[in-house]
Amino acid sequence: MQSPLEITETEQYWLRSRDVSESPTIGGDDYFSEHDVTRPKNVQSDDLPAADSEAVRKIDRDALEEQKTIGKWQITGSAERIDELWPDLVADAEAGTIWAVKAMTTFGYENLPMYDDYLLTVYTPNYFDRQDVFRVREHLREAHDVTHELYYKPDIYTAKGIVADTADEFGVSTPARHIE
Repeated sequence: MQSPLEITETEQYWLRSRDVSESPTIGGDDYFSEHDVTRPKNVQSDDLPAADSEAVRKIDRDALEEQKTIGKWQITGSAERIDELWPDLVADAEAGTIWAVKAMTTFGYENLPMYDDYLLTVYTPNYFDRQDVFRVREHLREAHDVTHELYYKPDIYTAKGIVADTADEFGVSTPARHIE
């Protein structure tokens, strides 16, 4: 399996699990029934998770309206740690335990100045489904000994440009929905 650290000279910032595996379970439909997760197209306003502020609630409503329900746990670490976790997390995606994963490449690390560490992102298809979001976090902790603080960032935050320097503009204290 190709390591994300091998990618140094192309303009490839990320290596996705579907790029290194042909398994149909990665990002597949079976995940929804296997883990009892509501499909994004079926999410209703009653499915919105609890929010600690009106700003977060507004972002959630925008995500619902735009059907941007994907989110990801962000695992940071050294190149060696990311390289160690990568094949195991791809295997988890192939087994349907997690929905999908992507890893920052060496090219990405060297050319994305906002990151101080290498990054793996472990995706869930519906961030409104707190049970699944936290099931995945617990899997990372228990199966892969990921013990450091994790940030969970919905894709709507990325689409809106919510990062550390802009979080205040959106009325949020951090560019993450959960910090665990």
